[in-house]
Amino acid sequence: MSLQEYEPTAPGGGARLLTGVGAGLVSGLAVGGLMAWQGLIEAHGAYGWAVFAAYATVTGGLLGAIVGRRPYGTAVSASGGLLLGLLGWVVWWLTVDPLLRATTLTWSIAAARDAYPELVGSLLQGALAGTLYHLGTTLLPVRVGARRPPKIRAARPPAARVVIVGGGFGGVGAARRFERLNPRSDRFAVTLISDSNFLLFTPMLAEVASGGLEAQHISSPVRAAVTHTRFRHGRVTHIDIARRLVHLEGPGESVPYDHLVLAVGSVPHFLDLPGVAEHAFTLKSLADAARLRDQVLTMLERADQETDPVERARLLTFVVAGGGFAGTETVAELYDLTHGVLHFYPGIDPDEPRFVLVHSGKRILPELSERLGDYALGKLRARGIEFRLGVRVSSASDREVTLTDGRVISTATFVWAAGNRPNPLLRSLPGERGRGGSVPVDRTLRAFELEDVWAIGDCAHIPGPDGAPYPPTAQHAIREGKAVADNIAAVLKGRRPRPFRFTTLGIFVALGHRTAAGEIRGRPFSGLTAWLLWRGIYLAKLPGLERRVRVLLDWALELVFPRDIVVTGTQTTTPLTTRGPQ
Repeated sequence: MSLQEYEPTAPGGGARLLTGVGAGLVSGLAVGGLMAWQGLIEAHGAYGWAVFAAYATVTGGLLGAIVGRRPYGTAVSASGGLLLGLLGWVVWWLTVDPLLRATTLTWSIAAARDAYPELVGSLLQGALAGTLYHLGTTLLPVRVGARRPPKIRAARPPAARVVIVGGGFGGVGAARRFERLNPRSDRFAVTLISDSNFLLFTPMLAEVASGGLEAQHISSPVRAAVTHTRFRHGRVTHIDIARRLVHLEGPGESVPYDHLVLAVGSVPHFLDLPGVAEHAFTLKSLADAARLRDQVLTMLERADQETDPVERARLLTFVVAGGGFAGTETVAELYDLTHGVLHFYPGIDPDEPRFVLVHSGKRILPELSERLGDYALGKLRARGIEFRLGVRVSSASDREVTLTDGRVISTATFVWAAGNRPNPLLRSLPGERGRGGSVPVDRTLRAFELEDVWAIGDCAHIPGPDGAPYPPTAQHAIREGKAVADNIAAVLKGRRPRPFRFTTLGIFVALGHRTAAGEIRGRPFSGLTAWLLWRGIYLAKLPGLERRVRVLLDWALELVFPRDIVVTGTQTTTPLTTRGPQ
């Protein structure tokens, strides 16, 4: 067989692992020696540098096992090393090392501050190990494997035009699945249309509102997520089912389709309550989160200078409507934001800020078991958060919120998290609508009465095996996206689509102050353990290594430094500055 009949392949896993170990050892010796020379690891004994080198060797091996799976570039390898360095600092220097030295494990800000030199060293070592690893893999000899003779393929029919409307978890999940099913783009011509050019990781949105995370760190460009999908950044105004056209904002802008996937999500639903739409803040977008954070900080600035006790109390009262996941996380994060920055406002007593959560049910977090719901209620009440259960908001103004039991709460900040409804775009579709205006679909995700139209996510009414609809959560939307792509591919091949089936893996809610509550396969977790699981699971679900590194750095910096109090808005904050149609 001639040389031309062979083709190069990537280095083997054993070679990558040894390269990673070598990169970790070299970087650990270099950085550990430097830290020992500067006297930064004296607390770990005369041979602290050796301990550091051994720890670095392990992280280097992990680097070779994880990052080396694909031919990434130098920057990504260095970022992977940086991420492992940060994880190693948390696992080793904050957890294992104190236990080995028989000291108290606290996981406190003081402990993180004491281990700050090790944090700098771990990050430097990880980045250096990643760079050395990439340089090492470029020097490894490539293996060769036999090249298969090219196959003679018959002419294919024109690619089916698939249009996905919506760039959330469901829409991007469907596009990704199409790319895997269709690597050469010869079977499907997929177009994804979205009015935002990024995928927003909504489970972490409340942390952006509280200043715990940077807004850009929980959003990922759609174009980077689906590199082989045609992306159209625009707003869909109308869907012509008869002519199979998706009309976009702008003269003559339309996209034809053979199969249409609706993944347009939901918008806040204010139940036509007087004044609520005009005066409530929401938390559905990055703009909403930034606006809410600016509002809270602006109220603190104004209250710090206000002398009228009645007006001062109004400025420092924060009301949240809705006791589900969104409302509970929002009130907890706003509490943490306020009390985390009060030292900047010496004129405000810590007992002055007031937080009230209004919920129509008898207990908060009905998605969780009664035991966990009671645990969350007790934790939040112990911090001083007030609860108004069994009542609803009946109206709102710029100065107060009125409840159905007649009580009036004077406030300048009112957050609505008590209801959503499917995107109003669906009103343009013919046929009957489901609850709240959703698109009713069968168990294969195909819309009733609409030919070659499919719907997933918050905008669809998807029946489960027991007849009850699937919940509108991210974990369901991602899997619905994969399922709808598989079913469209099956239909185009002349096969029957499969019913969608999925069982919730777990649910978690952050309660602030390093506590959380949740369940995994029915097993309950609470407190610090649940908080660590919540952060670990959501971190793993973030799209892209770069975003995970950035979020980890945000969390690490939060342990050492206070939250920022810069008001980023250029004008007085109002709820409706960028809100779309309702």
